[in-house]
Amino acid sequence: MTKIESGLIRRWLDGWTVARGLPEAEPLEPAGDGLRSTCDQPGREVEVFALRADDEPESVARLAATVAAARRTTWLTVPTLRPTTVEAVVGAAGLDLLHRSEWFMTTDLTEHPQHEPAAPYQCEVRTEGPVTIVSLHAPSGEVAARGSIAVVGGDAIADRIETDPAHRRRGLGRAVMSALAEAAVSQGARTGLLIASEEGQRLYSSLGWQHRADVLIARRPEDVRPAK
Repeated sequence: MTKIESGLIRRWLDGWTVARGLPEAEPLEPAGDGLRSTCDQPGREVEVFALRADDEPESVARLAATVAAARRTTWLTVPTLRPTTVEAVVGAAGLDLLHRSEWFMTTDLTEHPQHEPAAPYQCEVRTEGPVTIVSLHAPSGEVAARGSIAVVGGDAIADRIETDPAHRRRGLGRAVMSALAEAAVSQGARTGLLIASEEGQRLYSSLGWQHRADVLIARRPEDVRPAK
């Protein structure tokens, strides 16, 4: 694969906005360069997603200029197989990289391995419309690990997979992903999509998820604050 298809990025974004309860992303001009999502989070009011960074590097430059001139705090997220080129382009526009090592990943959910949470953790699965939330509870009742997945057509987009630091290295992340995959397949999904942090990449890879592209995230230097 020499590029990441814009359609794949659109499919992920459709599910990501559903998973987070956000409005549908809007196209940016010139048409085809990217999509804009209103996040309304502190330090992340708007996020712009590049759709054709590998087809046309100039499109990234146009999006970076838009972000640099934005009045609201705006992130630029770029899935690409050419991260070095993208890094140079966003740097020339005056943006700083916030994350440079995230991965766009996919998998066949029908072949996802299954792992039960180890005792004494209990699994809770809640589905509300297209979104399923899985929580693993410790005996005290506290949430030790959690994650969500949104089903849109045949796709399921996993999001916010987290394990409390006090409960790590006990296979809880694998159990959460297993339960999410099972729930998504039961709702008709076949393809899993996610963007993995550096910390999550080993977990997802061990479960059969495939790296499809790097993901770079940038914003203006004056907007850079500790990530949530």
